[in-house]
Amino acid sequence: MRRRGLAFAVVAVAVWLFPELAAASESAADLGTILPAWSALPFVGILLSIAIFPLVAPHFWHHHYPKVALAWGLLLAVPFVLVYHAPALHSLAHMAIVDYVPFIILIGTLFTIGGGIFVRGSLRGSPLVNAVLIVIGTAIASCVGTTGAAMLLIRPLLRANRQRRHRAHIVVFFIFLVANIGGALTPLGDPPLFLGFLHGVPFAWTLGLWKEMLFVAGLTLAVFVGFDTYYWRRESPEARAPVGSARELLRIEGWHNFLLLGGVLAAVVLSGVWHPGEVSILGVHQGIQNILRDVILVGLAAASWVTTPRAVREENEYTWGPIKEVAILFAGIFATMIPALLMLGAGEHGALAFLVRAVQSPRQFFWATGSLSSFLDNAPTYLTFLQTALGRIYPGVMEREAIARLIAENASYLVAVSTGAVFMGANTYIGNAPNFMVKSIAEEAGVRMPSFFGYMVRYSLPILIPIFAVTTLVFF
Repeated sequence: MRRRGLAFAVVAVAVWLFPELAAASESAADLGTILPAWSALPFVGILLSIAIFPLVAPHFWHHHYPKVALAWGLLLAVPFVLVYHAPALHSLAHMAIVDYVPFIILIGTLFTIGGGIFVRGSLRGSPLVNAVLIVIGTAIASCVGTTGAAMLLIRPLLRANRQRRHRAHIVVFFIFLVANIGGALTPLGDPPLFLGFLHGVPFAWTLGLWKEMLFVAGLTLAVFVGFDTYYWRRESPEARAPVGSARELLRIEGWHNFLLLGGVLAAVVLSGVWHPGEVSILGVHQGIQNILRDVILVGLAAASWVTTPRAVREENEYTWGPIKEVAILFAGIFATMIPALLMLGAGEHGALAFLVRAVQSPRQFFWATGSLSSFLDNAPTYLTFLQTALGRIYPGVMEREAIARLIAENASYLVAVSTGAVFMGANTYIGNAPNFMVKSIAEEAGVRMPSFFGYMVRYSLPILIPIFAVTTLVFF
């Protein structure tokens, strides 16, 4: 009865606020100019919680991380709404309706479909086999998205290396390459590029990023082969034996899920090229094509769940744990990042104006976009710095015309923003959606993954940052 009464109360409040929310969108855009810099502290707090609690209090974190995420979300939302009223409510509703819900539906669908594909056969987790699996994932990430490629190949990779003692580095480099760098070549690969496509960047333009992608991927893969060869030589003979029967050929079970993955791609592309109009949900404008896309995705996930034999998912060691953890933690992250995104969106009129003013050259756009994309949602970060470049180089020019001129006359700026947003999502576990999910799946499989800070200190800072520095010298 209490839950039912609470549900009625929420609906009643939503209905009562609806007229006010509908008129709040314009004033919500102005929040970025008046929010103080310290309003981003809850976002810093949840990041530190994700980084520190698993280290100092792992038992507490395992059982109470939903409460921690909720606490930080409420610490932002309650005073935010009390002080800024309808504009704040509109910002929260916009984040939920336009960003968070579609985000969860997409990665949940890919997680469900990917979990229905089982690669059976003898795989030995040697440096060569691991490199081949990672190369395949990197190659297909731009076609099926970084999340789709990661969910498709992480379990076969983990099974191939099940007998090895040293496995964490394999998962980390998988995150680097498959979950991030490989998604740079099409708008389907990573959300910021899809957002650019919606704003007028031609679909095929991102194919021109192949030089940067191959350069970064090649250097990263070379480092991985060195790492994995070193650790492979330290493994016992038993650990080097193939997993599974020595005579068992490779084959795929649940293959029909590849057709469902094709349906996901079709739904995503459709939402980018077909625009039948908009509807208003709690004062937030949402495209009909986006709603239809999400309905199709939910249907595809349900179809995968119903049509895939339970035995396939059991052999895949499929559980809902990773997607549950991502959904809960990213709900807190999405809520608390609102002030930071609003201040960035305000450009030189917001509390983060010093950062926007400091970005002038393509190499500065590459590092600014990438650094913030490592911790914030890389899609709005991409859009913020794209708009900054357009406003600085082509002031007063309509967006689509300005983008066309940017590509023709100053393409290095768009290359910098695009590659920075995609590549540097690999710098942290929260830089891109599949990172945290891959970590959770690996931990469920018994891999002892590095902590939030450990990931950065042991891997991304000493490996990726020098690679990005060399990339800057070569391309920017």
